[in-house]
Amino acid sequence: MFLLSSCNIYKFQILIPNLLNPIYISFDSIRFSNPRFFRATMTAAGNFSSPIFSSPPMFDSVDRPPTKLGLAKFPAHLSPECRRFTVSASKNLAPMKAIDVDVKSNGCKAVNDCDGSMGFENTRNGIKSTNVVWHKCSVEKVDRQELLQQRGCVIWITGLSGSGKSTVACALTRILHARGKLTYVLDGDNVRHGLNSDLTFKAEDRAENIRRIGEVAKLFADAGLICIASAISPYRKDRDACRSILPDGDFIEVFMDIPLCVCESRDPKGLYKLARAGKIKGFTGIDDPYEPPLNSEIVLQQDGEVCPPPEAMAEKVISYLEAKGYLQA
Repeated sequence: MFLLSSCNIYKFQILIPNLLNPIYISFDSIRFSNPRFFRATMTAAGNFSSPIFSSPPMFDSVDRPPTKLGLAKFPAHLSPECRRFTVSASKNLAPMKAIDVDVKSNGCKAVNDCDGSMGFENTRNGIKSTNVVWHKCSVEKVDRQELLQQRGCVIWITGLSGSGKSTVACALTRILHARGKLTYVLDGDNVRHGLNSDLTFKAEDRAENIRRIGEVAKLFADAGLICIASAISPYRKDRDACRSILPDGDFIEVFMDIPLCVCESRDPKGLYKLARAGKIKGFTGIDDPYEPPLNSEIVLQQDGEVCPPPEAMAEKVISYLEAKGYLQA
């Protein structure tokens, strides 16, 4: 019997005892082609790259897949050929483990094993990384936070070009550094010089740009750092995707709510002028939309016609961090 959950995609692992090292064999990509049939292919981890066992046709028939966690029963009356396959493949095998696969909106499948371990399959752009299992280390985030005497998190500063995101980010990291806190700034422009230098400003590349920044920011936060990501990040769904990969409360969205006219009057890089002249297409705020946050943790605004100094804005963020306990372990 095989323990199945209610989704359509399953992975299973069987442990084969070995004199030297254990070998894990997996049922890879089990799918129900209709309510009563599926075919499973077992592949071995390690030195085996080709399937070592495929279920014969008689082994494919199972009861209707359950609507909740349950058991799928194979027929009791198997053909001699099927019985031979089953017996030969079952020798020295430990009990089978079910792995539930949850397909995320970013194209990654988060694989939740029955023993609590996690694995991932990346299916972005049709490219799939399979048989990837998360390896836990004995030194975890809580240990790093204790060492640094702070809690890792991501401060995500979003807003129009010229709204002051990078300036506030630098002021924030400077103040925190003076207080003995370890930070790192992921600036949208700086990241495009290296990690994201292969991306354009088309909508799909902008989404990938933010996805990569979000994943790197997550690693910094897991290391116990206070990561400050400063990027226009114009689309809500991309920012929400970054929030979704972090523990609750560890994604702190800071909205630079500065009017377009003020940002355009500053125009520190001359980009608004180029966009107005038609020399830059798809520029956020001019001919491409900016979707402001609906429920950001912090909003930084002008005080009437006067924009507060960046240090004052940074202090507002620090007050939030203090209140939420991020500046101590």
